[in-house]
Amino acid sequence: MSILAPSILSADFSRLAEDVSLAEKGGAGLLHMDIMDGHFVPNISFGPAVMKSLIGKTELDFDVHLMIEDPDKYIDRFVTEQTRYIVVHRETCCHLYRTLRRIRDEGMKNGVALNPATPLCMIEDVMDELDLVLVMSVEPGFSGQKFIPHALDKIKKLKEIRDRMGYSFKIEIDGGVGPDNIREVALAGADIIVAGSALFGAEDITLRTKEMSDMIR
Repeated sequence: MSILAPSILSADFSRLAEDVSLAEKGGAGLLHMDIMDGHFVPNISFGPAVMKSLIGKTELDFDVHLMIEDPDKYIDRFVTEQTRYIVVHRETCCHLYRTLRRIRDEGMKNGVALNPATPLCMIEDVMDELDLVLVMSVEPGFSGQKFIPHALDKIKKLKEIRDRMGYSFKIEIDGGVGPDNIREVALAGADIIVAGSALFGAEDITLRTKEMSDMIR
């Protein structure tokens, strides 16, 4: 069974806690935080203060996706009692093993994200250290982009490696997922499915979240 992780990047920030509550009522299982710095990706989103404003306003744990350069400088700022995962990009880490251990040392579960053009071989030497692998199905930096179909093949291959080697990491996908393709994504092997505009752009956020959650259960 897969779980749905709404990305608050697509929420209405003037009523952020309310939008999150509506998604939670619809059966969301995790809250995705897209942290962008305007350097690694061409957009700037929000920082730890916005994330921390939701502490106690939701029972959902946080899945923190650091789309930033030199993430080691900022990891501790996203450590909270509701943070479950801190995910860094393979493309930004010179010493990935050390970064992943640092996240674990902070008491969080770690994760590594891969851009669409980054092959799985780039993380094969650390797979036994991972709690999560995030497969990007769009180029990182903006919400509302079209899903890149090749991501399905990457998920299937990653699942095959995990099952064959006995690894325990979760597989997550982020980008361009909506009602029309979410079931296919789940069947490919994604454990955590991020959705942003497809949820928060709906007229009824709770109903859309429930509909998409039901499709992957």
